[in-house]
Amino acid sequence: MSMFEIVVLSGVLALVVGGYVCVVWAERGGPRWVRGVAAVTLGLSRLVRWLGRSSGRSGSSSSSSSDD
Repeated sequence: MSMFEIVVLSGVLALVVGGYVCVVWAERGGPRWVRGVAAVTLGLSRLVRWLGRSSGRSGSSSSSSSDD
């Protein structure tokens, strides 16, 4: 692994941890900018989950459907 890859992965990890901290802080009534960062973080997490689900459906059946 090159030094550049380590720096990039460290930056991504710092953004993820920072986003998580902002989500927790916003739940406890943080300032407006923290609530904004938390909203962006939650939106990105929903997008990543949706993309993961849609790419997983292409080759297998969906196990999340219920038989009500």
